[in-house]
Amino acid sequence: MDFLVQQNRRIAGRWPEAAEGILATGKHVVVLGGGDTGSDCVGTALRQGARSVVSIELLERPPDERSSTTPWPQWPLLYRTSSSHEEGGHREFAMLTRGFAGSGGRVKSLHAVRIQFGERDASGRAAFAEIPGSAFEIPADLVLLAMGFTGPAPAALFEDLGVGLDERGNVAADSRTFAAREPGVFAAGDCRRGQSLVVWAIWEGREAARAVDFHLSHRERLR
Repeated sequence: MDFLVQQNRRIAGRWPEAAEGILATGKHVVVLGGGDTGSDCVGTALRQGARSVVSIELLERPPDERSSTTPWPQWPLLYRTSSSHEEGGHREFAMLTRGFAGSGGRVKSLHAVRIQFGERDASGRAAFAEIPGSAFEIPADLVLLAMGFTGPAPAALFEDLGVGLDERGNVAADSRTFAAREPGVFAAGDCRRGQSLVVWAIWEGREAARAVDFHLSHRERLR
């Protein structure tokens, strides 16, 4: 995020060039994460004149057509190419980063291994295993972390409130009332539904506020 924020400010004329910034110019850039943020990092690095750009995704390459695992009306699991990806760079899937190497406090290379996934469980997740002999190294002068949200950070608050977590590590709460397992406690947004868009967080926050008000007043007052 620091990389993207700096570029936005730079374009707006609000970033002092004398200050030390994060620039991809002339560098081998590796982007860890294949989502929207990763796509933005790819495009920005290319426009800054990166020497090379490689985007690495832990998950398998999605299919070109809708998978049976995401039937309508679910969001289709498809291979998508953003306008940033169309500008250039190279994309890799089913790869696990094992470490970095460098000197003088600067990264110079990334060590990774290819992986394969097994059968999916009832929740749709699949365990993976490293493919023997598939370890490799790529040059990396700049590594941008654009990895997805994996659940709210473990906190004593959850245990103290007794809310409980679901199988994905999110706060377990009803999708309609937003009520958690502990009476009088509500959860909304990414901490309940997992990684999603800000518009969902806004909507859930408003609906949760409506549920809280009803819980306290026993009347439907908010519209």
